[in-house]
Amino acid sequence: MSNSTPPERPSAASAARRATDDPNVFTIPADALPAGFAERVRTGGFEPAPTRPAATVLMVRDSADGPEVLLLRRHKRSGFAAGAWVFPGGVVDDGDRDLALVERMDGPTPMQWADRLGVTDPAEAVAFVNAAVREGFEETGILLARVADDATNPGGLETLDVARRALLAEVVDMRQVIITRRLRIMGDALLYLAHWITPEPEPRRYDTRFFLARVKADAVCTPHEAEMTESVWLTARGAVHFFESGSLKMLPPTVHTLRRLAGYGSVDEIFAALADAPVPVILPVMRVREDGVAIIVPGETSE
Repeated sequence: MSNSTPPERPSAASAARRATDDPNVFTIPADALPAGFAERVRTGGFEPAPTRPAATVLMVRDSADGPEVLLLRRHKRSGFAAGAWVFPGGVVDDGDRDLALVERMDGPTPMQWADRLGVTDPAEAVAFVNAAVREGFEETGILLARVADDATNPGGLETLDVARRALLAEVVDMRQVIITRRLRIMGDALLYLAHWITPEPEPRRYDTRFFLARVKADAVCTPHEAEMTESVWLTARGAVHFFESGSLKMLPPTVHTLRRLAGYGSVDEIFAALADAPVPVILPVMRVREDGVAIIVPGETSE
């Protein structure tokens, strides 16, 4: 038996995407493709990698110019979306299914979240919600929580820097952060927005639920330096403009989602318009073209 390490499958996860005349088509230029990736797309015949459940949270706040969305820039050394501007997010972990967190969550019930997300297991649905809250806190320092009505420690939200560092160092878990500070997770500030699955040719794939989160107008982001290099609050329209002009590197789900938000004048308008909107499963396909590989966002199909 050979002890040699199998070659790593080529990935285009960090290659630059460019806009095209069609808002549902993005292009990875040929000169940005890793060796062997175009051939992998062209020939097919591979077994798609399994997906990992993940959650993403779009933090939105009102401003004089309209709703602003928080974007973070990933390190260039990141294994996925290196150098890209993204929303906070990451994979769902075991702690996100902790039932103690359900007891400390305001807003929809687990069954209501399951119905909204189109899953049969309420614990699975709540895990996506908890992952969005946890990842948002870890990556930005903004915790979507409020002090419980019966709490005797009104400073529960004022001493979160230490809790965040401990959470990132895995000294504590999210349950300990919420319970010890007498907090309640603001599930009522979240709106389920989108469902994206990584294209099949990619060796690292995610099944990601996107949530919109209302935050205060003075919300301040402190990026997690181990993963992110900088942050910016931009209107959706402005962010799309910067992508289309080549100033900001983004992945198709980010751009597509920002385009959905670009026409609204306030956070209230967004929530009112999208609260009950259908959430299709979006699985982009890849096709080899003369100028590179096209990423095509298909027409909407219900879950």
